Amino acid sequence: MDFERLISERYSVRAYKNTSVEEWKIEKILQAARLAPSAANRQPYKIIVIDTKGKESELRKVYDADWFVQAPVVIAICGIKKEAWTRRDGKNHLDIDCAIAMDHMILAATDLGLGTCWICAFSPSEAKKLLRIPDGVEVIALTPVGYPADTPGTKKRKDLKQLVCRDFWQ
Repeated sequence: MDFERLISERYSVRAYKNTSVEEWKIEKILQAARLAPSAANRQPYKIIVIDTKGKESELRKVYDADWFVQAPVVIAICGIKKEAWTRRDGKNHLDIDCAIAMDHMILAATDLGLGTCWICAFSPSEAKKLLRIPDGVEVIALTPVGYPADTPGTKKRKDLKQLVCRDFWQ
């Protein structure tokens, strides 16, 4: 799929078919994260692939939505703060690096005919417990991965003129 079509067709899927995802597709999604840029090429994260079957009740404690556990797979990206690059003013780039890697995975999934949905409004404590996350590591975001069972709604986006300035803030 060409890039413009890919980014226009990607949407937040909130219904998934009861169909497993081929392992080769999961590998391609994970490779997309591995190839994602990160500050100083640190890649300060680990990715956890969770098979949802049999874990639905535990996953619902993390994020309580039926469609979240419908997907056969959930992917979590976990940031390791001490491994992330920090700018001179103290700004740590962990969230940025994890977001780039997650976005690469989500776009790769879309390219493979799969659906995803960024999940950031989850219970960090339940996620940490379920995934056995050690101290110093933070679950940054999750996404279900599966074949969509819904259709995209209308994407509402601001006009480009509302988002872009030239040379200085306007």
